[in-house]
Amino acid sequence: MSSTEPIPEPEPSRPWRPEDGPAPVVWAWPAGGRPALGVWSAGRWRYAPVRARQEWADGTVRYQVEVDLLGDTTTTIQLYRWPQPGLRRVHPGTGEPTTEYDRTQGGDMPQVPPRR
Repeated sequence: MSSTEPIPEPEPSRPWRPEDGPAPVVWAWPAGGRPALGVWSAGRWRYAPVRARQEWADGTVRYQVEVDLLGDTTTTIQLYRWPQPGLRRVHPGTGEPTTEYDRTQGGDMPQVPPRR
């Protein structure tokens, strides 16, 4: 692709389904150490922190990102197959990714205070 060709917006991927084969291996980073992608949307590169990297059984990789697609501060969670021309790396993560789920990373629901 030359620099004069328009950049196509990336195509979102559908979520994994059982008929796709074995469940993907999912890697996640701590909230403060996530890598980020650039997502081409509405004529601009949008900053998109990576929430998870999915390694599917067929060898493909998908990234789940949090992104403001229109620049109006409304963020959505999108899943994209990697690579695509409308995606690029912005920076690597600073934390170590893990495949283990850690409840302390996500926080808890607020607790109702005890009645007196």
